[in-house]
Amino acid sequence: MRRLPAAGLARIPRGPLTRVLCALMLAAGATAGSGALGASGADRAARADRATAQAAGRASDGASDGAADRAAAAVDPAVEAVTSRVVPVPASVRPGGGAYPIGPDTRIELDSGSDAARDVADYAAALLRPATGYALPVVATRTARGVAEGGAAAGDPAGIVLALGDPDQGLGEEGYRLRTTAAAVLISAGTPAGLFHGVQTLRQLLPAAIESRSAVSGTAWTVPSTDIRDVPRYAYRGAMLDVARHFFTVAQVERFVDELALYKVNTLHLHLTDDQGWRIAVDSWPRLASYGGSTQVGGGPGGFYTQDDYRAIVQYAATRFLTVVPEIDGPGHSNAALASYPELNCDGAAPALYTGTSVGFSSLCVPLDATYRFLDDVVGAVAALTPGPYLHIGGDEAQSTSAQDYASYVDKAQKIVADHGKTVIGWHQIDSAHPAPGTIAQYWGTAGDEAAVVSAAQAGTKVIMSPANRAYLDMKYTSATALGKTWAGYIEVEDAYDWDPDTFVKGMPAGAVYGVEAPLWTETLKTSADLDYMAFPRLPGIAELGWSPAATHDWDAYRVRLAAQGPRWAELGISYYRSPQVSWPAG
Repeated sequence: MRRLPAAGLARIPRGPLTRVLCALMLAAGATAGSGALGASGADRAARADRATAQAAGRASDGASDGAADRAAAAVDPAVEAVTSRVVPVPASVRPGGGAYPIGPDTRIELDSGSDAARDVADYAAALLRPATGYALPVVATRTARGVAEGGAAAGDPAGIVLALGDPDQGLGEEGYRLRTTAAAVLISAGTPAGLFHGVQTLRQLLPAAIESRSAVSGTAWTVPSTDIRDVPRYAYRGAMLDVARHFFTVAQVERFVDELALYKVNTLHLHLTDDQGWRIAVDSWPRLASYGGSTQVGGGPGGFYTQDDYRAIVQYAATRFLTVVPEIDGPGHSNAALASYPELNCDGAAPALYTGTSVGFSSLCVPLDATYRFLDDVVGAVAALTPGPYLHIGGDEAQSTSAQDYASYVDKAQKIVADHGKTVIGWHQIDSAHPAPGTIAQYWGTAGDEAAVVSAAQAGTKVIMSPANRAYLDMKYTSATALGKTWAGYIEVEDAYDWDPDTFVKGMPAGAVYGVEAPLWTETLKTSADLDYMAFPRLPGIAELGWSPAATHDWDAYRVRLAAQGPRWAELGISYYRSPQVSWPAG
């Protein structure tokens, strides 16, 4: 289970929030006539019935909700305003109680006892202030109490209310509710992570100009009328950044984290070591970073993270509710370590540093005791710096390691990781060894017929889906793409979106898929602009596969929502591939 910051454990009393929810639902009925639909009394009553049932904690079935929501969207422009622009598409969207205009008097309010949500409220205020030019003060209780007592329902702006302790237990650790009336926007959740995801949806409900870091005039900052109940499909929704082939600074990684957070990605997998570079300082093996980190593909200067640098990345990711998964690759992809310490080589001779892009030629010396002293020290140091539950041991493309040695290494590496209190993740080749109970395999194949993966899953091994011909963001879009590689084929935007993680591997047992991840390898990528171009627009589609119910999966509907992201990326300075498969807005 994904760990949250300590603040995520705080809850507010059920009573005050329940009164807030009920008052907002009553307000929805009172104000619907002034909304976009001008709905009849019967329509308003039907909406109130649905909202009341949901507030009582009724769990919604994904398929039936999806059908109901699509039917509602066909006749309701307010629902369409959500389902035509938000990525990932919410699990359930119903008509709301009126559109809410953010204005100069709007405040961001915390319900009683919601101190744990203060950081999310401050984040929301910092996000919305520059473009709107409004003060948007963060305050406690008054709007929540006013709405609960009916005082705000008559039209006084109640603002944007963030409330912890939603009684809907089905929201879990990351789900949220977002409802509007003409008086307020209420985002409620069981945890701060849920509130944060709700703020990302609010962000996308506003015009793309909200991303501007300076005041924008002549824009109506109106949140469309809506009632959203949203929960993720999978617990693990990740993206991998390879900082070993080309090094990226702390600031560049933090920028990437912000981009992931916009699409409710909750895991950043950092590929820290490979043949071309070692990127994390380990006090007991200092040459790993100082020497092994001194180059990169093409022979550039490379670089590495000090332990304080790495802590900064982990801490920043936590503020965006992303867990960092460090990867220490082995037994292959290990030339940087082998070049740094001769004693890690079977013959005692260190190879030269490597700056090319070939794979499969290196291997740690499996029979040597020194290999496991090294691995124990490195894993212990990295585990101590990493509050998240996972540590990735690599395990792919070990072509210079015999099958027997490979199994021996994986068995010992799994034990070392477990001894340091972490859950093992490894590339799916570890399924040919002996996956320990609790180990998670990351699938990166292309065929979907790997018997060892299915066999391990049947025995209880969970699987993260990253098929290289669908999810690898470093593959070229077309033959005309200047960046990237082609060994897994070309991946256009539809290819990256139009697949099902549950069924890609034939025979995968139900419930075996733990989540999805989009790896971004950097053999050809050197700058943040390079990362952006290869990640966008494919990353949001994989994020939607991880978050939204399978019943909502529809390419034609998705590409409309994707097109709506283009102006937002332009405001954010994200350079992206304007795929001809998507009707992008002009500009």
